[in-house]
Amino acid sequence: KDIFFAKARNYPSALVASLDPDNVPQSVYDSLIAAVRQALPDMHRLVRLKKEILGVDEMHMYDLYVPMATQVDMKIPYGKACDIVCEGLAPLGAQYIDTMRRGIREGGWADVYENQGKTSGAYSWGVWGTHPYVLLNWNDTLDNLLTLAHELGHAMHSHLSDTAQPYAKSQYPLLLAEVASTCNEAILMDYMLGRTQDADGRRYLLGYFLEQFRTTMFRQVMFAEFEKIIHARVEEGEALTPETLRDIYRGLNVDYYGPDMVVDEAVDMEWARIPHFYRSFYVYKYATGFASAIYLSRMVLKGGDAERERYISFLRGGGSDYPLHLLRRAGVDLTQPETVSDALRTFAATIDEMEELV
Repeated sequence: KDIFFAKARNYPSALVASLDPDNVPQSVYDSLIAAVRQALPDMHRLVRLKKEILGVDEMHMYDLYVPMATQVDMKIPYGKACDIVCEGLAPLGAQYIDTMRRGIREGGWADVYENQGKTSGAYSWGVWGTHPYVLLNWNDTLDNLLTLAHELGHAMHSHLSDTAQPYAKSQYPLLLAEVASTCNEAILMDYMLGRTQDADGRRYLLGYFLEQFRTTMFRQVMFAEFEKIIHARVEEGEALTPETLRDIYRGLNVDYYGPDMVVDEAVDMEWARIPHFYRSFYVYKYATGFASAIYLSRMVLKGGDAERERYISFLRGGGSDYPLHLLRRAGVDLTQPETVSDALRTFAATIDEMEELV
């Protein structure tokens, strides 16, 4: 289907057609895969480290979902969590913090606690002309604290873009959707690590951060590469059979997870249950958004008023321009490999520290 419509509209490929609405050159997609491929030795190092931590003779794919460190036994009531998030995100400026604090303390932005019939999980939503709404299911954990920072990133992005832009230009595109939320988490993570000296607490925080990298950068880029390969095969006149899809998917898992991972036969069929593949060529946006957020968080933490204002201006931009143009004004250029490489260096440094703690 993707290839049919791309040909009907005279695009050179289904990939180019899918990138066109966001005005993203194919080089961004290709260089993302290339950069992550170059960082695979660090991913293999993470698998090896996790195998050591778990004390298993064989590392299977399901073992990846076991935390590298147990959650710190720390009770954080919601009110205290709000104070920690506001203090930790102080580098984003007094106006940002004041708006966020008033929203969650007095403005009715957050539905905090579990309730009968309430959906699980956490998310942020809203419509233009009202303040954003944040759904939580609070239970006083450190994980909930980090989730609060994440969802408030979404909420502040929506609030700033809705108040700065007319309705038609207020909605930020999917390519930018996870930038503010991940940037909030990365800044708060830096704050928490700076104030956590005990080994158990640091192990939990570092493990949490590493899991974000693994799931949002490496796994999503593996998905993106799978999509690129299977579309190219059909465009070259080949047929896709279940056996072909299994072989391609297995080869990618072997490459991405390395020699310490046992890739069970059942994993070969995982592609069949991934709903993202029915909306082709969009999973790469998770990885570019994550890399951009890591880059921007470092820019804000190391910079001053000018860097912070560039970032806040980006949040106000909403959907007023193409996503790469908005990011470039904030200080991130996804057409340059450095953005993704910088995030992957942070990944490697985090593994270094985790190895020392273990």
